[in-house]
Amino acid sequence: MSHTVIGVFSYTSEAQEAKEYLVNNGFNSSDIDISTQEGTDTNANEDTGDRVGNFFSNLFSSDDDNVRTKYTDAARRGTVVTVHTRSEAEAQQALTILDNYGAVDVNEWNAEGNNSATQGFASTTTDTTASTSESIPVIKEELQVGKREVETGGVRLRSRIVERPVEESIRLRHEHVSVERTAVNRPATEADFNNFKEGTVEVTEHAEVPVVNKDARVVEEVSLGKNISESEETIRDTVRHTEVDTEKIESTDPLYRNSQDNSSL
Repeated sequence: MSHTVIGVFSYTSEAQEAKEYLVNNGFNSSDIDISTQEGTDTNANEDTGDRVGNFFSNLFSSDDDNVRTKYTDAARRGTVVTVHTRSEAEAQQALTILDNYGAVDVNEWNAEGNNSATQGFASTTTDTTASTSESIPVIKEELQVGKREVETGGVRLRSRIVERPVEESIRLRHEHVSVERTAVNRPATEADFNNFKEGTVEVTEHAEVPVVNKDARVVEEVSLGKNISESEETIRDTVRHTEVDTEKIESTDPLYRNSQDNSSL
């Protein structure tokens, strides 16, 4: 909600000092207007003379004719500082600053307004008025589409040892010593006599036995990798914005309606 704070000063120098202090304390220079009898500075919104009356006519409602007249008369004889604020707290701060820099009491000034300006104006407090105007903020939403990486899952490799029974057939050879006795009847020979002594004859038996050995070979490799693919997705949503319609309200006051009918004749 916006507010307009008005301070009337008897001297332009005081008004300029008040404006400088306002700017140094966070107020925008473009929100501060100074109007004097001789003219206006670059930030002024209204000239003096008849425009001063129009300015206060727009600022005050029709029920504030007395207040409007007082400020119009005071503005035509002094310097007016108008501060446009955006909150009640800001308006109160501006009002206090204008008061501290010598804004006059409009009621007392008007009461003594017939005296010469050189006699001064009696006031130690600020009789500034804050005017409130209603406004509707126009808000427009815009769709902001971005990207964020999220985890969607994955693949884990886990190895384990599995045993299974196997069997192979193999043919094995075994040796067996056999003893044979053969009956003979022949005359002994010289060789027989040579062997006619004590001795030992041995024949060794052999056999094949299975020998088990394991040969490990790498038969497969399992690895993990990532393939990146891109897809295009259409985001559908709704955004809102404010639309402000203006509608003229006709007066229901019969006196006003009669005056309008008479003026059109």
